Amino acid sequence: MTDADYTRLPARKERLAIQKAEFNLPELPTTTIGSFPQSPAVRKNRAQLRRGEITRAQYDAFNNEETKRWIKFQEDIGLDVLVHGEFERNDMVEYFGEHLDGFRFTENGWVQSYGTRGVKPPIIWGDVSRREPITVKESVFAQSQTDHIMKGMLTGPVTILNWSFPREDISREISTKQIALALQDEVLDLERNGIKIIQIDEAALREKLPLRKQDWFSRYLDWAVPAFRLVASKVQPTTQIHTHMCYSEFGDIIQAIDDLDADVISFEASRADLTLLDVLKEHHFETHVGPGVYDIHSPRIPSEQEIVDVIHRILAKIPASHVWINPDCGLKTREEPETKASLINLVKAAKQVRKELEGHEN
Repeated sequence: MTDADYTRLPARKERLAIQKAEFNLPELPTTTIGSFPQSPAVRKNRAQLRRGEITRAQYDAFNNEETKRWIKFQEDIGLDVLVHGEFERNDMVEYFGEHLDGFRFTENGWVQSYGTRGVKPPIIWGDVSRREPITVKESVFAQSQTDHIMKGMLTGPVTILNWSFPREDISREISTKQIALALQDEVLDLERNGIKIIQIDEAALREKLPLRKQDWFSRYLDWAVPAFRLVASKVQPTTQIHTHMCYSEFGDIIQAIDDLDADVISFEASRADLTLLDVLKEHHFETHVGPGVYDIHSPRIPSEQEIVDVIHRILAKIPASHVWINPDCGLKTREEPETKASLINLVKAAKQVRKELEGHEN
């Protein structure tokens, strides 16, 4: 490994200009973080496959119909960058662990994630590698159903490591680099198959910071940040790399987050009353950003005007050319009616503010 393995070229500012011309997206482009509601029918389909009651072909056919249904909804309401909904995924770490060599799972080793939600963290027992593509089939199918840009969705290497039980005979740094190289193969396969925007989620980046602040870089961030860069360092300038972060206070590591060298980052922001915006402005944050404009952890449906007001607050701190409009993460935990109603209002709000911006320009 050399410095070149961790360096994406050209520099971000030049890449973003290339991507702007490539995608021709409107001001304040709209998207979601990745998942859509995992309805009882979706969960039943997965359980039936696990129990051997249906074939893999039947399981895939059901998920494909769900994907097509939600793609049509996204197109109908006017979202700019679409997602396939992740109906095949049980958990953002477990799903990838199941498809990578070097991971094992317990049957009932549940750990509380939040509220009443539990997860089964994988156990890393050996060297990690990718034996076959993980997300390519679903992403390519979804892209084939629409002329809109379809995001590829991955969980990042640091989050996979932090939400697993790691090996004790080698360092976390080495395990994370192995995961990163496996994910790099996945990113390049997505790119080769026509996926132009790829989101690499690092929800848990901050979680393993040492207790002593003076150890943050020397014992963690100095290898965690390069591990993320390793995943996406070889893609073309026309491929846009997104990431997403949640569950944490990010202000005190904001420079490290900018150093990830992603093109766009979405933050969970609404529950913190958008206080992160002041930190981004203070540090001259270069990565384009999508602060969550409404909280998905409540069934309450935000009105169009409420979201318009949030967007105005964002634009008071960040240039419109640097802003994406998206909800917070976790739509898989919500019901379908509230999800659809909220996203309809989100798109309407973004379009209203675009018109206001166009009026100011004229």
